[in-house]
Amino acid sequence: MKSPKWLGKCPSCGAWNSFVEDVIETTPAAGATANKRAALRAVTESEALPYEQLDMPSYMRFPTGMSELDRVLGGGGLVTGSVILLSGEPGIGKSTLLMQICDSLGQGHRVLYVSGEESGGQLKLRAKRLGVMGTNLFILTETNLERIMAQTDKVKPDVIIIDSIQTIYSDTANSTQGSVSQVKECTLALIAKAKSEGISIMLVGHVNKEGGIAGPKVLEHMVDAVLYFEGERQQSYRIIRAIKNRYGSTNEIGVFEMTDTGLCEVTNPSEMLLAGRPKNISGNCAVCTMEGTRPLIAEVQALVSPTVFPAPRRTNNGMDYNRLCLILAVLEKRMGLRFSQNDVYINVVGGLHIDEPASDVAMALALISSHTDRIIPDDLIAVGELGLSGECRAVSNLELRVREAARLGFRRAIVPYRNIEKRAIKCEGIELIPIRTIYDTLKFLNTENKN
Repeated sequence: MKSPKWLGKCPSCGAWNSFVEDVIETTPAAGATANKRAALRAVTESEALPYEQLDMPSYMRFPTGMSELDRVLGGGGLVTGSVILLSGEPGIGKSTLLMQICDSLGQGHRVLYVSGEESGGQLKLRAKRLGVMGTNLFILTETNLERIMAQTDKVKPDVIIIDSIQTIYSDTANSTQGSVSQVKECTLALIAKAKSEGISIMLVGHVNKEGGIAGPKVLEHMVDAVLYFEGERQQSYRIIRAIKNRYGSTNEIGVFEMTDTGLCEVTNPSEMLLAGRPKNISGNCAVCTMEGTRPLIAEVQALVSPTVFPAPRRTNNGMDYNRLCLILAVLEKRMGLRFSQNDVYINVVGGLHIDEPASDVAMALALISSHTDRIIPDDLIAVGELGLSGECRAVSNLELRVREAARLGFRRAIVPYRNIEKRAIKCEGIELIPIRTIYDTLKFLNTENKN
């Protein structure tokens, strides 16, 4: 008889003090141990080489067929031997995007698409809807890691797509699919495969109810790049943002539009964000923000309405809440505008999230316009950072912002005086209005509304 703890009397024969402690060790299966050792051997068996002997081949990067995705990945596309984690809300378009790039990748590379959630027929139905021809594309519906590795050795692909990593399990771990140990074990084996054989791997990751990537946090540290799909399923526009990227900047974004035939690239997102902008309405101001090397023009909307409750409401959509509170405090202290007696609502049109301090002046202008009911001219754009004393500080890449505004038809731009003082900025078709403090914006609004 066996028992997990010591018993004074045996319940079977009734003998006293007859239980003897014995430690039983569980031995993993021979096949699982061999597979795990092989994966570790692929990582550890390497020689140290002098830096001068290292070479970077010309085929280190290859395009995915979508310039917006290539921009987020670093400018040239996938890096040979890299591991990319793509995450986002359910139904946002992760599988659609990966199926679409398979068509372009298949023109010069062999692609293995591993699905643990859909059957082969479902994948072909989606590929037919997206217009994917399937050249050099191999489909595998499997969830066992060891069998996936066997098929990889047989097909010898250049790119592997795993949809999704939470559905894959390995015989080396005794836990269930999607658990922390299974996700870590499977990802480690795939990373070893990618680094040892130069295979580019793209992993699809689920998200939890809080919106973070499901699984262990160490998963994001193990991979080379983490991409996050943003956007509302009710809206047609999607944004890919790099949270981590070892081969490029994390400031770049890719903009897509979901259509009946899949995701389409939006090469001019500023026009998309400004579409349907109202005319001659108070509380609206345009701002130019930098997303990496790309200037984006968005519309900031503010609504200030009186409240009868002692605690006014502050609602923010697309802006940093703490930044909103800071701007409200500056306007109330320095300009005497009583926002403490009003509800304040801030919204960035198009689902874009702006966390750049250069949008302070535009937010302040929208708040002042809504509070005083003064209309901001439709051809005006504002750029600048506000300090606690109400001063307007210089921003970076002002010339790129002004040129983008002029290209979209804006004729006047409120800019920090410090930028004009340091460097003469010349841009045809747009007038630069330098300001030193937030008081200058109020003077400008008063002058415009009098005219």
